[in-house]
Amino acid sequence: MAAIALLADELRQRLYRFVAAQPGPVTRDEAAAAVGISRKLAAFHLDKLTAAGLLEATAPDPASRRPGPGRAPKAYQPTAAEVTVSVPQRRYDLLGDVLAQAIVADGPASTARHTAHQLARDRGQALGERVRTQRRLGRLGPERALTVVSELLAACGYAPARAPQLQLVLRNCPFRQLARRAPELVCGLNQDFLAGLLAGLRASRIEAVLQPDPTRCCVLVQGPTP
Repeated sequence: MAAIALLADELRQRLYRFVAAQPGPVTRDEAAAAVGISRKLAAFHLDKLTAAGLLEATAPDPASRRPGPGRAPKAYQPTAAEVTVSVPQRRYDLLGDVLAQAIVADGPASTARHTAHQLARDRGQALGERVRTQRRLGRLGPERALTVVSELLAACGYAPARAPQLQLVLRNCPFRQLARRAPELVCGLNQDFLAGLLAGLRASRIEAVLQPDPTRCCVLVQGPTP
């Protein structure tokens, strides 16, 4: 509860969200510049978030070290703790858990399960089509498609990061709590949603591949292999 109370402060929320969205550790200077405050104030709030267990101080990129004597700047990255902030508090996870367990209990051939998978794909496709129309996207090659998808999934909380060989790694699972209870169902729905998104964007040369990993989202988005 102390950690959540810290995030009730808008400035700390902005700092936390900025750090959590980056592919690697963030220095105090980078965080200060991103939210438009002084380095000293950024350091104060970042250290408060670290003390609460929301961030952890880590070794920075050697390239970020300034020339001359002195220690390398402290850098921060999010911990593995899952943080959800809602005021007043909402418990959508409880209802989601009930619904997921009900679908699982019906068995793999149930109508409810089939409908859930179809709805997940339809939702993803509708989002992709809407973005394609709004941004007037033409034919998408793999590189451009991965860039567009990365922007969309960052807004959805997946924390995407580019990897070698035309691959997009989703470092966060927005459905982690449910996935722990019903992994086969939730990961399958996740894959359907992302496959629908790609279909809506008409990004035919990249695909959503199910590749379970406890440290990240169970789906990888990848282009054609060389």
